[in-house]
Amino acid sequence: MLQNLLSVSDLKRAELEHILNVADDIAEDPARYGQVANGKILATLFFEPSTRTRLSFESAMLRLGGSVIGFSDVSSSSTTKGESAEDTAMIVSCYSDIMAVRHPQMFTPHKMAKVAAVPVINAGDGANEHPTQTLTDLLTIQNRFGRLDNLTIGLCGDLKYGRTVHSLAKVLGRYPGNRFVFIAPDELSMPQDVIDALEESKNIGVSYTINQSLEGAIQTLDVLYMTRIQGERFEDKSAYERLRGVYVLDCAKMALASRDMIVMHPLPRVDEIDTEVDSDPRAWYFKQAQMGVYVRMALIIHLLGLNTMPREDVIYVASKKYKIG
Repeated sequence: MLQNLLSVSDLKRAELEHILNVADDIAEDPARYGQVANGKILATLFFEPSTRTRLSFESAMLRLGGSVIGFSDVSSSSTTKGESAEDTAMIVSCYSDIMAVRHPQMFTPHKMAKVAAVPVINAGDGANEHPTQTLTDLLTIQNRFGRLDNLTIGLCGDLKYGRTVHSLAKVLGRYPGNRFVFIAPDELSMPQDVIDALEESKNIGVSYTINQSLEGAIQTLDVLYMTRIQGERFEDKSAYERLRGVYVLDCAKMALASRDMIVMHPLPRVDEIDTEVDSDPRAWYFKQAQMGVYVRMALIIHLLGLNTMPREDVIYVASKKYKIG
C-alpha cells in the first residue's frame, strides 16, 4: 500500500483510480465520511505561501472529523533558528498522524519522508511536482468527460516552472490516445523529462505538438489548462516582466473554442484569464478548486488506511458516466 505521496509516479493506475473513486463518492455524500478520521491529526507544513492547497488540506481533514496543526509561514517555524527540514519532519511526526509539506526547494518533501514516522504528502516542491493538484485535475476532467483517455489537452503559459502541468502531463500520458498541445514561449517550454515520458507512451497513441499561438491551438482542444507566469521562480526579473501577459484568455479567444471545451487553472490567476470568462459555462477552475477538497479527503483516507469503502453501488471512476455541467 502507498505510504507517502511524493510524486505522481508513486501511484499505480489502480491506486489512482481507487482514490478518484473514493473522492467521487465523497462528493456524492460528504456526510457519510464525516467521522472517519476522528482522533487523527494532520500537520500542514508550508514553507512557501499557499491559499488553496493549505486550506483545502485543512478543510479535508476537518470534514473527515480530524484535527489540524502546523504553520503557513516559514518565519513561524524553527527553520529560522537553523533547524533542518529532516529534523522538523521527525519532530512533527511525534505530534501528528500524517503531514502535508510544501517547500520552495525541489525534493525537500522526499528528504523529509525518509525520516518521518508518518505518511508525507508532497503539497508542491519548487518547480518539480504537485501530485495532489494532479489528482484534483484528473477528477475534474473525469467529472466533465467521463474518461481520462482520447482527449486533446492544451497546456498554456509557464510550462518550464509550472509543477502542476509537469505532473498532469506525466499522468495523462499513461492513458491511450491523449494528445497534448504545449502553448508557451521558448523561454518557458516544457522540460525534457516530461517530453521523454510522453515519448515512452507513443506506443499507446500518446502524442504532443508545440504551438506558441493560443488562438491557433484553442479550436482543437477538449481541455485548456491555463497557468500563470510565476514571477517568484525567475532570477531575472526583467525576463518575467517581458513574458508576463504573453497569454491572456478572454471572451474573444473563447469564441474560437469548442462548446464542449473546459478551461482549467490551478490558481491563483494574475492576468492570464480575464474575469469576463468566469461567467462562461466552460470555465471550470472554481469547480476544480472544490474537487481538490474531495480528492485530499480521499487521499488522507487512503494513506491512513481508514476503515471505509465507497458505497457498493458506486463503480470505478474510470468507467463511470457523469452528468455534464
